[in-house]
Amino acid sequence: MPVPQPAVPQGRGGPLERVPLHERVRRFVLEGLVAGRWEPGDRIVERRVALELGVSQAPVREALRELETMELVTSVPNKGVRVRELTLDQLRDVYLVRASLERRAVMLAAPRMVGNVTVLERHLLAMRRAAVDGDTDEQALHGVAFHRAIVYACGNPVLIRHWDWLGVEAWTRLSLRWLRTELHDNAEDHEEIVAGLRRGDTHLGRLMELHIMDYANESRST
Repeated sequence: MPVPQPAVPQGRGGPLERVPLHERVRRFVLEGLVAGRWEPGDRIVERRVALELGVSQAPVREALRELETMELVTSVPNKGVRVRELTLDQLRDVYLVRASLERRAVMLAAPRMVGNVTVLERHLLAMRRAAVDGDTDEQALHGVAFHRAIVYACGNPVLIRHWDWLGVEAWTRLSLRWLRTELHDNAEDHEEIVAGLRRGDTHLGRLMELHIMDYANESRST
């Protein structure tokens, strides 16, 4: 059965149109990794990606360099770019950095989100439904979207950029597929964060940090 091809990100008069071209290419390749188009050890041919997207090779090259710094691909002289084998140690390192960023993000976002947690509640509901349906991919998508909403509400563009650079969604979905990690029991822990935002909990940053570190601890025991 052929692997479904990821769609090229398109702008429709919204913020995506302001996203640099190499960033669109990076998202395209990330989605290809998650969708199973490229598996560990597979070669990603720069020229082929450029032809498929109708762009020059320069933004593709830049996108692949960024993916290499994220440790998702590796570049070998005269052999091109190949998808890396992921390890639990890499996953834990991502969670450690993510925990620090999200601790600060939720503290900055809290004053902005008081009385306005509707978007988080929508993702909570979607996570519960996905859990009932046994749809782990949908759970992961809404779990990451929940955290993204908080990070994007922090108002600090540098923090947001660094969080985006981690590729949280890709790491989460790839760890489920390639490392066979267990999906964290999303909804209940996320409810605590929503409750903390509603009441303006002064310990919300620590709560978020512990929440993220639970992921790392669970991957350690896998």
